[in-house]
Amino acid sequence: MQARRASRELALILFSQLDKNLEKYKSEDFADIILKSVRTLISSLYDEVSICASSLSELKNQIIEYENNHKDNLSRPIDATNIPVPMILTSEFEGKIDTLLNAADKAQSALEIAELSALANKEDVREYIMKICFEYKEHKDEIDKMIGEFAFGWDLERIFKIDRDILRIAITELAYIKDAPHKVVIDEALELAKKYSTDDSPSFINGILARVVEKYV
Repeated sequence: MQARRASRELALILFSQLDKNLEKYKSEDFADIILKSVRTLISSLYDEVSICASSLSELKNQIIEYENNHKDNLSRPIDATNIPVPMILTSEFEGKIDTLLNAADKAQSALEIAELSALANKEDVREYIMKICFEYKEHKDEIDKMIGEFAFGWDLERIFKIDRDILRIAITELAYIKDAPHKVVIDEALELAKKYSTDDSPSFINGILARVVEKYV
């Protein structure tokens, strides 16, 4: 994961914890929220790994039970060691395989969280998060006006908060920080939408950002 991508994702987590009164936030407040966000991520990491291990353990126990209860082993003497038995891919075992695949997904998510938490301690990541926060704080009204202008038929407060925050971060970068290519900023905003929001969010966000670039950047 690149440092800037980590900055954007951590900024999104930070934005989710801000209230409407941005004027009260100072540098140390943002830094404190970042620290708390990282701690939340680490806690989530432990939870994901635990769920993954539990799923794998459950699957192993189910396979052992299947082997114990197979007719080839039930017919053997009580003190005899089980022999391996064939496993037919029935709907029951398809479900067990789905459990294993789900555990693998959780393990991958845990690795992403671990990487994000590690990157949060890098100075350049923290500096870019702070830059996003302060530029948005400085230009909040203009940024929200841009969103409202191009969110046809949507009142700003009715837009999903996660989508609103993704748009705020991306527009802050596009219109006020201006040190990353437009395509990179938009593409990574869409990735955040795919990861954290609804299926319709990427196209909604893409449409607004494209119009912002065309008119204001």
